[in-house]
Amino acid sequence: MRGFLASSIGVATAAALALPLALSTPALAAASEGAAAPVTPAGSTQSLPLAPLGPSGGRIPGVPGMSASPGGPEARGLAARDVKTFSLVGVVWDDAATRLVGRVQVRTRAAGTATWSGWQDVETHNGEHAADPDAVERGSRRVRGSTAPLWVGASDGIEVRVHAETGGEDTRAASRLPSGLRIELVDPGAAEPVAVLDGKNAGRPASPAGDDKGDAALVPEMTMEGAESSAANVPHATLGALEIGALNKADSTADAVLASDGALSAAARPFIGPRPRIVTRRGWGADESLRETGFVYTNTVKAAFVHHTASGNNYACKDAPAVLRSLYRYHVVSEGWRDIGYNFAVDRCGTVYEGRAGGVAKPVLGAHTMGFNADSMGIAVIGSFGGAAPPRAAVDAVARLTAWKLGLFGADPRAKTTLRSGGGNRFPKGTSVKMNVISGHRDGFATECPGKQLYNQLPPTRTTSAKLQGR
Repeated sequence: MRGFLASSIGVATAAALALPLALSTPALAAASEGAAAPVTPAGSTQSLPLAPLGPSGGRIPGVPGMSASPGGPEARGLAARDVKTFSLVGVVWDDAATRLVGRVQVRTRAAGTATWSGWQDVETHNGEHAADPDAVERGSRRVRGSTAPLWVGASDGIEVRVHAETGGEDTRAASRLPSGLRIELVDPGAAEPVAVLDGKNAGRPASPAGDDKGDAALVPEMTMEGAESSAANVPHATLGALEIGALNKADSTADAVLASDGALSAAARPFIGPRPRIVTRRGWGADESLRETGFVYTNTVKAAFVHHTASGNNYACKDAPAVLRSLYRYHVVSEGWRDIGYNFAVDRCGTVYEGRAGGVAKPVLGAHTMGFNADSMGIAVIGSFGGAAPPRAAVDAVARLTAWKLGLFGADPRAKTTLRSGGGNRFPKGTSVKMNVISGHRDGFATECPGKQLYNQLPPTRTTSAKLQGR
């Protein structure tokens, strides 16, 4: 791994100096408008241990073979109970190197009702979305094993069943579950408290929907951590911007040259695709106090790995920021990562979101494809696409995003590149692997991600991305 930790002192200081120009505190803003200061929840995580299930308590109605019996496969779970409101669930365990060989199911009760869902499977992805073994994440926090997260919408009741599988080469090993199993119930909270701009600053941040609300424009309050994150996107956007605007191809090239102080390679300049609109971390309401300070960069961006979040398709586009806040909290609080793992996310309507902090145009080291996070970026389409086809808008957004970001580093979306494995379940550490510049997660790790239906869209995506670059 050839990444380095960037000092956050300079950007944080510069951002702090600019804060008074951009916004006021919620209290001052409210006072100026003659209204009470707004109060919004910050989000939370409930972590509940899973207990052993007995022969009767372990049966799952309607699921053949899913019952616990004395001397049989281990089963753990949580009886139906009331809990604080949450919207996303996942199961974690103590040792990230231990696999969960079994089936995880949950059922939930819609908040404020007596209506329970049917049993839903939670994907056991077993470390495939993770930092490389020797990455910064591995030494900075306690990293846990985890399932994929599942978005269930606002709920206040939960029941959980986890059953080990039998069979295979090592029946005894497969019949046991990892130690320390817990269910994580994540409430995304609302966006950060808002401050009202006075409308006199011509360079004010844009509103979330891209519309102009004049003097009543609302933007999230910016903390010091938020200033650090936002400053990493200057000069592509003003400090505190909720989004980074779309640019045509010519302006994208000029913007890239400006940001690089003219150091952009001559080979890359003709092939930078038009920059898509990108909702910043501030725009989707990231709680910057959750992540670790500072940014970790790799050398370049030679490839893009496409993922699905495996969190389900049961969300509306207006809920995508909440889904993203939940994924972020699950990655950091529940799994122990330094930040959200993906560099970018794309929702079903084709909106592109900034992922891991450090600057959308920079080679930020992610934690998305174990073994191949160096010199690459990860793009996660929010949803599950094993059986369901990805929306056309989302696929088109991946093409636009890769045309721009890969173009900044001179990478041809139709080409192949060579990456060196950092260690994973498919390629031993140190192995040089030739793969497509736009690859699926499964190309670097033995996994179903990004789902068969999305994976099948990658060949035309490469072609479209290259055309957008002008190749």
